[in-house]
Amino acid sequence: MKRRDFLWSTIAATLAPRVSLATGTPDLVAQTVTTQILPEGSYPPSELLGFNGSVPGPTLGVKQAETFSIRLRNDLTEGTAVHWHGVRLRNDMDGVPMLTQDIVDPGATFDYRFSAPDAGTFWYHSHYLSHEQVARGLMGPFIVEENEKPDVDHDIVAMLADWRFDQTGALADDYGNMHDVAHAGRLGNYAKAFLPDVALQKGQRIRLRLINASVDRVMPLELRGIDGKVVALDGMPLATPRDMTGLVLAPAQRADVIADVSDTVEILLVSNSDTFALGALMIDGQVPKRSSPVAPLPPNMFAVPDKVSQHLTLKMQGGAMARGHGGDNIWAFNDNSDLQSAPFGTLSRGETVRITLVNDTAFAHGIHLHGHHFYELAEDDSLGDLRDTTLVQAGAKRDILCVFDNRGRWMLHCHMLSHSVGGMKTWVQVD
Repeated sequence: MKRRDFLWSTIAATLAPRVSLATGTPDLVAQTVTTQILPEGSYPPSELLGFNGSVPGPTLGVKQAETFSIRLRNDLTEGTAVHWHGVRLRNDMDGVPMLTQDIVDPGATFDYRFSAPDAGTFWYHSHYLSHEQVARGLMGPFIVEENEKPDVDHDIVAMLADWRFDQTGALADDYGNMHDVAHAGRLGNYAKAFLPDVALQKGQRIRLRLINASVDRVMPLELRGIDGKVVALDGMPLATPRDMTGLVLAPAQRADVIADVSDTVEILLVSNSDTFALGALMIDGQVPKRSSPVAPLPPNMFAVPDKVSQHLTLKMQGGAMARGHGGDNIWAFNDNSDLQSAPFGTLSRGETVRITLVNDTAFAHGIHLHGHHFYELAEDDSLGDLRDTTLVQAGAKRDILCVFDNRGRWMLHCHMLSHSVGGMKTWVQVD
């Protein structure tokens, strides 16, 4: 990635609204949207897809354990569906056409209604032609608030995304081209952090909810102007908050940071030895800094892993510069491409299953399991972070441990969405 052919935004967008709880929330309308993504004055507004007239869509949410309800109305000229990423919801609300629901055709509606058991940072996005529809803007934040909120002055959502524009400022219409699919995916030439229009004061304590909504780009991040800790990953609180250094978000991954403002807050993407500004929040004034350390968030309630009943292996295959495989698309899991009639695993509710993820390819993959979180296992088999998406580097492997306690047909796929459309997806059956 070279500076001369990669544009990075330094302007904080004002399109991300504040958290809107479910009560009184209007329909969620998928529609074409014209909005300013590239720097105003230098480029025209962009023709995108969005929800309720904005990109990202409105920040939706509920309080923990409450029921969320919204009607999707499809005003597009093509089908769509909405997946509520990271939420442990009932299966028929998961938003996956051909697996959990029908496609929502143009002019049709679909009612989503589910309980949100876990407090944390989640997001929603199209799960139909997602490599294209997410790239065109069909995504937004979904926030489940704690019943006892942490002591912060501002709760800020930062959606991060990259875009591929042509020289006229229009989105490049080359979705799913074979080169992208077989390599690292659709990597944009412009990226930004969508941030609220809020002025901070030096000394204030903020919660920063970072969401990587990119289609394929892994984002190593540097945060400047704040002193604090990472308190949650993929919506799940950390027992011990950790330093912000070395923060990397694969597509779909999230991180919550609680920190004290010391200067202009900057979100930067790290590329080799260089950094690129994604967005900033200005400061205006000063207040006394808190003396108390950043405390852990209250944990979400999870089933305790039991004795492992099955040990499965998921081998990632295909792509450029790789050996052949038995599938019929560019990528495969265990010699099978795309969704098969038989699941990758058939499990009983409550089973503890160990899955070894083997990346036998030349590219990194972010593996996402729907409807559940899982533990990343350390080399000594101790329980690591709870995630719903784990990044497995090229040539590496990772073991995860999951209590499959949510009945249904759950998708398991690479969240580099170009890899997913290229065949890297399967599913599990939980009875």
